Amino acid sequence: MEFTKISSDRIGDSYYKMLHPSGLTIYVYPKKSYNSTYAIFGTNFGSIDTTFMYKGEKIVVPDGIAHYLEHKLFESEDGDAFAKYAKTGAMANAYTSFDKTCYLFSCSDNFEESLNILIDFVQSPYFTEKTVQKEQGIIGQEIKMYDDNANWRVMFNVLTAMYHNHPVSVDIAGTVESIADITAEKLYKCYECFYNLNNMSLCIAGNIEPQEVLRIVDKKLKPSPKQEAYSIFEDEPYEVCQSYIEQNFDIAMPSFVLGFKEKAKQRVATVEEIAATDIILYSLLSDASDLYNKLINEGLINDSFGYEYFEGRGYASVLFSGESRNPEKVTEMIKLTIENLHENGISDKDFEMSKRAIYGKSIEILDNPDNIADILISFDFSKRELYDYINAIAKITKNDIENRLKEQLDVNNCSLSVVKPFCED
Repeated sequence: MEFTKISSDRIGDSYYKMLHPSGLTIYVYPKKSYNSTYAIFGTNFGSIDTTFMYKGEKIVVPDGIAHYLEHKLFESEDGDAFAKYAKTGAMANAYTSFDKTCYLFSCSDNFEESLNILIDFVQSPYFTEKTVQKEQGIIGQEIKMYDDNANWRVMFNVLTAMYHNHPVSVDIAGTVESIADITAEKLYKCYECFYNLNNMSLCIAGNIEPQEVLRIVDKKLKPSPKQEAYSIFEDEPYEVCQSYIEQNFDIAMPSFVLGFKEKAKQRVATVEEIAATDIILYSLLSDASDLYNKLINEGLINDSFGYEYFEGRGYASVLFSGESRNPEKVTEMIKLTIENLHENGISDKDFEMSKRAIYGKSIEILDNPDNIADILISFDFSKRELYDYINAIAKITKNDIENRLKEQLDVNNCSLSVVKPFCED
């Protein structure tokens, strides 16, 4: 049983990967120049996984159950995991996204003790009806807090405007009503289905060696029988639900998210597609682009502006967001520039500049162990490899970009979400 060394001649770096006999996929990315080490243990189970098949049975669970399970897993019969981390000095956290749930820590000392805590509590669920009911009030308050957060609502409003059926439009934490239906039995069922080591990954980056990790995990991992739960999503129409959605908040400056919806696919994007999209978006609206500087100079956006390619199982869109006193004007200018891009293609100058910039950013990420581990686990769950993405950037051509453009940024299939102050002149 050995790690496979994955190397990049292009950048002169390496990391290690293993499919452990327990079923768990393990990545180790040594960075000897760093004093700290970062570990993330995650499952390919997120907020969108509410309807799934398991052992021939269709199972439907309440919205927000993945996030709820994340909260409850820190508790065990022998104490709270955070209290244990306090003794090792490690900084611990967890998060639930649309498509995964992850538990993590970073430390400068006591790595073995901290990794033991992580593996132990993630593999040892302990739920009772009493503790589950107690958590409903805590998470209910969290949901209400996010409902009152303008930045949170403007994002989910655009997803609601774009998606008819896909659960990506549902708040990750669910609703107060949906979490009221969560029981210990349902939490255990989700744990059984998705917290199988064959559906999980452990990624570690920093001042650590593969054999040291293997020595620790060999003592701790409990073998999982290979089984599969897979989610079911309703067919998602290409067209957005509505082109505009607005909400009022007690804020000083309006904010917006402009989303361009893509055709739903049964697979996630390839590294080549991701690389092409990254270059397109950089050329279009990075701080080096003509459009960005025009919007800044006209006072239409500020340094809160950003963009992302938002994609996962069964959904994909490009999102532009920020603060603006005139989101409609910003939208108009973005759409006009996109139309020109579709008609005339990307210029040689913009292509070369954007390609170099994205390649540089991908290398820069490898200087941060936190970023490395986060990317490794995301890529593992989407069946992508880190160095393949970097190679795709280096090899991409203008023709690849123009072919990718045919699938993206349809100005007739977009939604604008705006939150405005209650009293706006």
